Amino acid sequence: MSDPGDTGRHQPVAGAAPVAATGGIARFIPVLQWTRHYPRPLLRGDIVAGLTVAVMLIPQGMAYANLAGMPPVTGLYAAIVAIVAYALFGTSGSLAVGPVAITSLLTLSGLQRIVTPDDPSYPAVAALLALSVGAVLIVAGLLRLGFLVNFLSHPVISGFTSAAAITIGLSQVKDLLGVDIGRPDGVVATIEALWGALGTVNAWTLAIGVIAMIVLAVGRRLAPRAPVALIVLALATLVTWAASLTDRGVAVLGDVPSGLPSPSVPEVTGSLVGDLAPVALTIAVIAYAEGVSVAKAIARRTREKIDANQELVATGASNVAAGFFGGFPVAGGFSRTAVNHSAGARTPLASLITAGVLVVTVLWLTPALQYLPTAVLAAVVIVAVAGLVDVADAVATYRTRKVDVAALAVTFLATLFIGVEPGLGIGLAFSLVMFIHRSANPHTTELGRVDGTEEYRNVDRWPTHTSDCVALLRVDGPLFFANTKALEDRVAQLVADRPRLDTVVIDASGIGDLDASGTHLLHELDRDLAASGVTLHLATVRGPVRDVMQRAGIWDHLSGRIHPSLHTAIVAIDPGCDLVRAGSDEPTTRVV
Repeated sequence: MSDPGDTGRHQPVAGAAPVAATGGIARFIPVLQWTRHYPRPLLRGDIVAGLTVAVMLIPQGMAYANLAGMPPVTGLYAAIVAIVAYALFGTSGSLAVGPVAITSLLTLSGLQRIVTPDDPSYPAVAALLALSVGAVLIVAGLLRLGFLVNFLSHPVISGFTSAAAITIGLSQVKDLLGVDIGRPDGVVATIEALWGALGTVNAWTLAIGVIAMIVLAVGRRLAPRAPVALIVLALATLVTWAASLTDRGVAVLGDVPSGLPSPSVPEVTGSLVGDLAPVALTIAVIAYAEGVSVAKAIARRTREKIDANQELVATGASNVAAGFFGGFPVAGGFSRTAVNHSAGARTPLASLITAGVLVVTVLWLTPALQYLPTAVLAAVVIVAVAGLVDVADAVATYRTRKVDVAALAVTFLATLFIGVEPGLGIGLAFSLVMFIHRSANPHTTELGRVDGTEEYRNVDRWPTHTSDCVALLRVDGPLFFANTKALEDRVAQLVADRPRLDTVVIDASGIGDLDASGTHLLHELDRDLAASGVTLHLATVRGPVRDVMQRAGIWDHLSGRIHPSLHTAIVAIDPGCDLVRAGSDEPTTRVV
């Protein structure tokens, strides 16, 4: 069934798909494409989406700025310029760029080790961090390093996101309760500080925060397209002003400056840039991974073409723009992008409309935010990140592949109890160690002939015939320096277990790559097996592997012992072999 709001679903979206095919400057500035050939039927959807996301972004932008330790209005500054920058350089017609929860948390956790949020220089350092993140991303894009995001496995991202969401939620509880606990470092310290401050909870603040959370949660479920957050913000501000709740201890934003900031370059020192480098690198990875993953998910539905390397440049440009205008690191957000797409956004024009509404807000509407309770901003953040704690995904990962849930668990626990930045690094390192371990121990299996056929299958999964004189061994994976020892040991075990064995045939159909160590192993295997009276044969060698073998001389060395299939190998070895005759004995029945 077609979606009436999805006007451009069955055609490439102007502004995204043509980018890769164009040359010159248009390749690097996609806005030159979609503005030149803008499809008029998409205009209504872009306008509706732009307005919808704007009313969603006003409370979220301020809430995430508060989470980052920044003045709330800077969330709007960062959103405006980041949106415009992405519209110029991005390749997705629906990605909504701006402040997001995880990058805001990373900003606070990374910066408070260098400068406290109460320090007057904190906003300038945050702006410098945004510039650093942008520089990392732009350089990576120009070097075409978009493929590196593939090293962030799904379990690592899932574990990191869930733990970060819990950390974010806990960091907002103080504002929800109306207590002052400072800024404790870590989840355990935060819980201890909250426990100790329970006797000072402000009942009015708690009531406002809890009611806001309930309305936000129910509204998101019952009316996902309605501007529930903006309505809650407006009503809470009105009630706080009318009832003079500030006299009862309810904390509010206070004076919010009007107008747009002038672009400026934060003061740069070598030592400060060095201190910010690890934080900037972490945020750059997360910002890019979050944005490009949601952009690709939407692109699969709209048939857009997302250029991963151009997305690096676009996300980098958004962060540079945010840094120049007194903002903090930004990224493409999951929830706002989903709303943007479902509301009808198909080109970056929707984002430019969002930016226009935010400009109006900053220029003329900020005085109305003076009595906005900070507890409402905390409620906005908590409800927004609650859905990021994905228990169902952890359960599905466990059912799918139990070893992968170890990476998820390690990342989750490290992020939760050690820290957000080291947690991601630990999860990534653990995931890479597991990958190296799997690569060093590729799956190898003995094959037997399926009765009545010329097919050879895993003896542990099929009823097959085997022979005492010939062993068939399949290797599933590349043969390179890290796993040559494992294959050597496997072959040696086969020879030791079968005194009558005189031939080993390696099925190379699963070997997609071969390096110098692999060719050396084949030489060594051939020599060692020959010394034991056993002959080595190969079957179903792939073209790229054959090329390497030819350059290494092993192809000519094994001339006459390399076969196009396992069956031709068996027939060539011994036409009277049991495997050719399908065996006269009962087949083995080790089936799992």
